[in-house]
Amino acid sequence: MTETTRAGFVALIGEPNAGKSTLLNRMVGAKISIVTHKVQTTRARIRGVAMAGNAQIVFVDTPGLFRPRRRLDRAMVKAAWGGASDADVVVLLIEAHRGLTEGAKAIIERIADELPQGKPIALAINKIDRVKAASLLGLAEEMNAAFPFAKTFMISAEKGYGVDDLRDWLASELPEGPWFYPEDQIADLPMRMIAAEMTREKLTLRLHEELPYQLTVETEKWEDKPDGSTRIDQIIYVARDGHKGIVLGNKGETIKAIGQAARAEISGFLDRTVHLFLQVKVRENWLDEPERYSEMGLEFKDGDA
Repeated sequence: MTETTRAGFVALIGEPNAGKSTLLNRMVGAKISIVTHKVQTTRARIRGVAMAGNAQIVFVDTPGLFRPRRRLDRAMVKAAWGGASDADVVVLLIEAHRGLTEGAKAIIERIADELPQGKPIALAINKIDRVKAASLLGLAEEMNAAFPFAKTFMISAEKGYGVDDLRDWLASELPEGPWFYPEDQIADLPMRMIAAEMTREKLTLRLHEELPYQLTVETEKWEDKPDGSTRIDQIIYVARDGHKGIVLGNKGETIKAIGQAARAEISGFLDRTVHLFLQVKVRENWLDEPERYSEMGLEFKDGDA
C-alpha cells in the first residue's frame, strides 16, 4: 500500500528581522532567502520547498509586516498578508528577547481581519538562546492570552533548536494530496530572481543606512555556455546620481568587491562557474515603475503613491 502524501503552503509572518528568512533557509537546507541585519530585505514572497517524511511543505517567506510609508512598503505589506491568506498554515514568528512588541500586537490585531477563520496559526518564539527559560514560559502565556494559537514552539532558527519539531507539526497539518514539485526542487523562484536577490544581499551588507532600500537588482541576461559555465548580466538600479557613486566606490572598489562576493555565492548555489557582470544605472523613479515591482514579484497599484 502506498503511503498517503501531503502537500501545502506555509506562510511565515512577523515583524521585520524576526528571523523568517533564517528559518526558511534552515527548513529548506539551502540559502534561498536573503538574510541580513537590515530590516525589510525580503521583498518578494520567496517560496522554499522542504520535505518532511511523506509531506512536502512549500514555504511562503513574506516580507516583514510593518507600518508602510511608501508605495514599495505598501506593496510589500500587501504581499505579506496575501501570502498568509492563501496559505494552509500560518506561523507567526516573534523574537524571544523582544517579547510582545507593539508591532507584534498590531499583527495579532490584524490577523482576524486579514486571515480566514479556522486557519491553523502557530506561534514560533525565535532566538530562545538569548533569554532564560523562565521568561520564555511567561512570554508564551502572554502571547496565547493575546491570541489562541494552535500550537507554540520555542526555536532558534539560527542554531536549529526546535526547528525539526516545528517542521513535523507543519507536515501533519497539511492537506492530503500529491506533491507540487519534484522532490529535489528547493525553490520555485526563477533562478534569475534568486541570483538578483543574492547580489542585492551583498549590496545591503556592504552599504549602510537608507541606500539599500533605494536600490533594486535585476538580472538582464542569462546565458548558459557550452563549457558548462554561465554568464549573468545584472543591472543595479539606484534612485540618484550620488547613490551610483556610493555603489561604485572609490575607483570602482565597492562594486568590484560586491561582484566578487555575489559571483562566489551564485556559483556555489548553481554548482558551476559563473561570470557576473554588474552595471549601475540611475532611474530616479524606479520606486514608481510597475516593471520593477513585477520583477520583484510584487503587485503595483495605481494611485498608491
